[in-house]
Amino acid sequence: MSTLSFRLALTGLSLGLGLALAGPAANAAEGRVEPPALSWSFSGPFGHFDRAQLQRGYKIYKEVCASCHAASLMKFRNLAQPGGPEFSASQVTALAATFQVKDGPNDTGEMFERPGRAADPFPSPFANEQAARAANGGAYPLDLSVIAKARTYERGFPRFIFDIFTQYQEQGPDYIAALLTGYKDPAPEGITLLPGQYYNTYMPGHLIAMPKPLNDGQVEFPKGPDGQPQVPETVAQYAKDVTAYLMWTAEPHLEQRKRIGLQVMLFLFIFSLLLYYTKKKVWARMPDGSPLHH
Repeated sequence: MSTLSFRLALTGLSLGLGLALAGPAANAAEGRVEPPALSWSFSGPFGHFDRAQLQRGYKIYKEVCASCHAASLMKFRNLAQPGGPEFSASQVTALAATFQVKDGPNDTGEMFERPGRAADPFPSPFANEQAARAANGGAYPLDLSVIAKARTYERGFPRFIFDIFTQYQEQGPDYIAALLTGYKDPAPEGITLLPGQYYNTYMPGHLIAMPKPLNDGQVEFPKGPDGQPQVPETVAQYAKDVTAYLMWTAEPHLEQRKRIGLQVMLFLFIFSLLLYYTKKKVWARMPDGSPLHH
């Protein structure tokens, strides 16, 4: 190997190592701990949502999350659409009716409350941002409609290269599930918490204003024939189920997108084969291999 080639190789290796360390180093500098990569039914090119998991996730969202967090882009009727929780029309009607929705004005010009309907968006738990901040010590609870696509973390080199081939796109769900299970009480030694602050392993800086939302046995799941829950009623299971539900609210047409993508790839593959054999057949008739033989 020449001296120039050796120097170029050494420069490339140094650059690669620098990029490999850049992601973890940046995360460490800002106090971020990378969440573990979990197994999701919707991951990969053949991914799909687990209907039972989405229904459990909605139950957790309604009983735990909806008291503080809005999901303004969702309507109750979305819960019945294909590719989602797929509640029946009667179930959606009953679920919507459990919420009180402000409507009006009526004939006398006054606003009034009525039971929710399937066409209504999910109601916000607060009248406005100021009311939300006042009820949460100055912190503003985020809208959860697209939170699973809005949250991510740096994967760093070379993992983001491998992610292209493995189709890893679950940084958001991994982060949310880790955040929901990452509370520590008491906080580690040397960490001082101000009033209204909590320690979370996966939160950047480790300080979060949201109290621990989930506890074992908090939400009751459907029972099996033996009278026992079909899945564990634990924080880890709650976190995974509600995260899967939030992934669906962020991308309700995920299954359709992946199905169309596979169909397009199959079409392009077959089309390429047809073009190749057509080209061979056309050029095979030319004595010297030229289509313009004189």
